[in-house]
Amino acid sequence: MTGAEPKAARAERSAARRSGGEASFQVQLEHGRWRHFGWVLVGAVGGALLLWKLGAVGKALGIVLLGMSAANIYRFARTLLHPAGRIEIGDDSIVLPDGLCQKEAHTVSLDQVSHAYFLRRAVPWARTGPILMIETGEQVFTYPRDWFSSDSDQRRIALALNRRLGRL
Repeated sequence: MTGAEPKAARAERSAARRSGGEASFQVQLEHGRWRHFGWVLVGAVGGALLLWKLGAVGKALGIVLLGMSAANIYRFARTLLHPAGRIEIGDDSIVLPDGLCQKEAHTVSLDQVSHAYFLRRAVPWARTGPILMIETGEQVFTYPRDWFSSDSDQRRIALALNRRLGRL
């Protein structure tokens, strides 16, 4: 062995390095199942207490809390019915879910992806930052920090997409 690497192997390794370190990979999303269950308990108990003990305004707030509890029951049930989802970056396409625990995901050609970036400061009040934003020709996909198991998963996706877009 001369130690010389075949030209095809060098080209493949170089293409993998440009694409974010791997030719294709996937990142599993994380759901907040027990957080939803906790809000179900808080909303149900708090709403029932407000309905039972207070007057008209308290009863109205109790109904609002019970409605929020019902929404969290739906979210909790959805985490039981469907897996959290995953983002898959392949050689020529990317699979992007609309949200957590959705039935289907969008398969988008890498040619249609226009931007991948983070929102760090202009984050909606109900979301944790940073938010990974992936813009395609048709829509914008948003992925908050709490949907990933670590910050490095978010950065890995953004780095791979920006390298494939020729920005890094």
